[in-house]
Amino acid sequence: MPTNIPAPLPPPVEVIRSQDWYGQDISGRRYTRCAFIDVDMTEVANEGAVFDHCTFRGVRFNVSRHSGAAFTNCTFSHCVFFDAQFTDCKFVGSLFQQCTFSLFKVSGGDWSFAGLPGADLRRASLRSVRMREADLTGARLEDADVTDVDLSGAQLHSANFIRCDLRGSDLSSLDPLTAELGKATVSLEQAAVLVAALGLNVA
Repeated sequence: MPTNIPAPLPPPVEVIRSQDWYGQDISGRRYTRCAFIDVDMTEVANEGAVFDHCTFRGVRFNVSRHSGAAFTNCTFSHCVFFDAQFTDCKFVGSLFQQCTFSLFKVSGGDWSFAGLPGADLRRASLRSVRMREADLTGARLEDADVTDVDLSGAQLHSANFIRCDLRGSDLSSLDPLTAELGKATVSLEQAAVLVAALGLNVA
């Protein structure tokens, strides 16, 4: 009998459906095991709100601003993050599925163990973010700004970093044979890490 099958998640304690939160200030609110379905959070202001083990389905975060907030162990499905900004926020253990990230901006914060497989993050800005052991398998990061990001232990297989600015980021988990790196910008120190990953010796 397999023993590593995770237990099913308990049902949400509250379902918030089809509500209009446009322009609201949700700072300081706390939600645990809540489901947000088709909620409009456009232009929401959020400083320090906490969402734990919540589900977001079809939620619009367009032009919203979040600072010091926590979205831990949450699931985001078919959500839209057009011009959304997250500063010093925590997304540890959260999963993103078929979301839209146009003009997406993240500065600081902890996104360790976050799941972003196949995410379209083209032209996104991810600066000074901790993304240890995050899943970026197959993610598209062309023309993105991924500077000073801690990607140690991250899953980067088949990720696309073409024309991406990677300066200052931890690339120790990046296999240049399984990722796209054409015209990406790296420092000399990072170049040495990539060369070593290829098994080459620099004389």
